[in-house]
Amino acid sequence: MQSGESKWMAMFLLLFVAMTEMGGAMAQNKLVCIKRWSPCYRKVIRCPKECPYTKPKDPKARACSLDCYSPKCEAVCQGHKPNCQGLGSGCHDPRFIGADGAVFYFHGRKDEHFNLVSDPNVQINARFIGLRPAGRTRDFTWIQALGFMYGSHSFTVEAAHVKQWSNNVDHLKFSYDGKPLLVPEGHLSDWKSPDKELTLERTGTRNSIMVMLEGIAEAMLNVVPITKEDDEIHNYQIPSNDSYAHLEVQFRFFGLSPQVEGVLGRTYRSDYENTVKRGVLMPVVGGEDKYKTSSLLSADCKLCLFSPKEDNEMELHILR
Repeated sequence: MQSGESKWMAMFLLLFVAMTEMGGAMAQNKLVCIKRWSPCYRKVIRCPKECPYTKPKDPKARACSLDCYSPKCEAVCQGHKPNCQGLGSGCHDPRFIGADGAVFYFHGRKDEHFNLVSDPNVQINARFIGLRPAGRTRDFTWIQALGFMYGSHSFTVEAAHVKQWSNNVDHLKFSYDGKPLLVPEGHLSDWKSPDKELTLERTGTRNSIMVMLEGIAEAMLNVVPITKEDDEIHNYQIPSNDSYAHLEVQFRFFGLSPQVEGVLGRTYRSDYENTVKRGVLMPVVGGEDKYKTSSLLSADCKLCLFSPKEDNEMELHILR
């Protein structure tokens, strides 16, 4: 009897060790949502198999994140760079892809500012740079800077003007609440605002970064120049003393209001009617008069919804 008990005990121990080791291996690929207001709070989910492994921090950990704002509470593969073919992107001679998946171009005007997204709790503007070669009726334009406003705070990110492009130099410039901000170079180096609402994380050693506004939006950004190939294909006629460094960006939003506005923001409305003609090589949409702002950090366009909160308002809201 004792030998039988010992046999069963040994088998149990072997099974327990095996399950523990398996659980440990699985735990490496598990995520927990810790956002208290999320329906996914404390929910544990395994990363999808198709997600790549992270390098160099932990080669055993998968590059994925738990979408705490998704009704399904799904773990999704992390994108480290903006996908110019994905929803919410704005790249090139501004080529946008709206929430409905439709491609459209918004050229605006060089050296002016336009609102991309305006909602009661967030405003995102863009500064355009560009040039107009002789014989053309409009400017070639690119997004040179983005301005974020939320609550009583503001943040800007811009591509620095550079004559000759070099991949070995960081061309990103930042400011927070009107003061210059330094984010150390290096993959995965980060910075958090004093209130922890804003997080910046480099997704490359230099020239790539992710902007995260807690519970509001995420933006993945790259700084890129106009290449010689693009110049020849599109006949931009880029001068030799300017690389026209600009931003490629892809946004993800959480809980936008039904009234959201902006060049890109309006495509997230449930009642949005796409007027872009299907099959057109370069479907261009207007709205310069509706979405033009006086500066990178202004919410004074005709259809802007954002209203900055004063510090005392924020304190009262927190106390309540």
